Amino acid sequence: MSTAGGERSTPTPGVRTPGRRAFRLPAWLVRSPLYAGWLWTGAWAVLILADEFLDLAGWAWYACVGMAALPTLVCTVAVLNATPRLYLRPARESVLSHFFVRFLALTAAFLVWGISVVASASISTTVQALAGDSERAVTSLGLNLLVAAVPLVVSVLWMALIVRCAWFLARLRGWHQAPGNSRVPAKFLRRSPELRRVVIGLAHPGLLVVAGLGTTILALFLSGLELTLNLME
Repeated sequence: MSTAGGERSTPTPGVRTPGRRAFRLPAWLVRSPLYAGWLWTGAWAVLILADEFLDLAGWAWYACVGMAALPTLVCTVAVLNATPRLYLRPARESVLSHFFVRFLALTAAFLVWGISVVASASISTTVQALAGDSERAVTSLGLNLLVAAVPLVVSVLWMALIVRCAWFLARLRGWHQAPGNSRVPAKFLRRSPELRRVVIGLAHPGLLVVAGLGTTILALFLSGLELTLNLME
C-alpha cells in the first residue's frame, strides 16, 4: 500500500497479515514437550499390555510398538540430521579417556566375536543332530535358521544404533527438557521457535532409550524368538 508521496507503509507489528494463517502448536505441548513424550509412550505401552491380555488383532501389537517410539525417533532423526559432526567433536577429551574408550570397544568386539563362535558351533551341532546325515535336510534347516536369525540380528543392531544416537543426543542437548546451552545449530527451525522447542524436547536421550530399546526388546522376545523356536521344533 502506497501513500500520496509514494512511500510504502509497513505492516503494524503484531498484526497478522490477512490471508496468511499461522500454525500454532498447543501451549501445553510447547511448555512440556518431554512430559508429553512420556505420556505418549506410556499410553501406547498400556495398549501393548492390553493387547497381550485381551488378544486383539495380530497387527495391533506391532502398530502399538511402532507408535510408542515414533515421536522421539522422528525428532531424533530431525535433530541429528541437522547437526554436522563438527558440533560433536570432543573439546576436552584426555589421552587416557581416548584410549580407554577404544579399549572398551575392542573388548566388547572380542566378546561379541567369542559369543558368535560359540553360538555357531552350537547351531551347527543342533542342525546336524536334527537333520541327520541328509545333506539336503541340513542345508534346508540351516537356511531356515539363517532366515529366522535375520530379525534378531537386525534388532540387536537397531538397539546398538539407539544407544549410539542417545549418546550423541546427551552430548548435543544434555538431559534437560529445554536445554539452555544446546549445541543444536541455531538455524535449525529458526523460523518456528515453538516447533524447535518441541522437537528438541522430544529428542531426549532418556526418552529415546526407553521408547526405542523398550519396544525393540518387546519385538525381539515376542516375534523373533518365537520364530526361531518354531523353526527349531
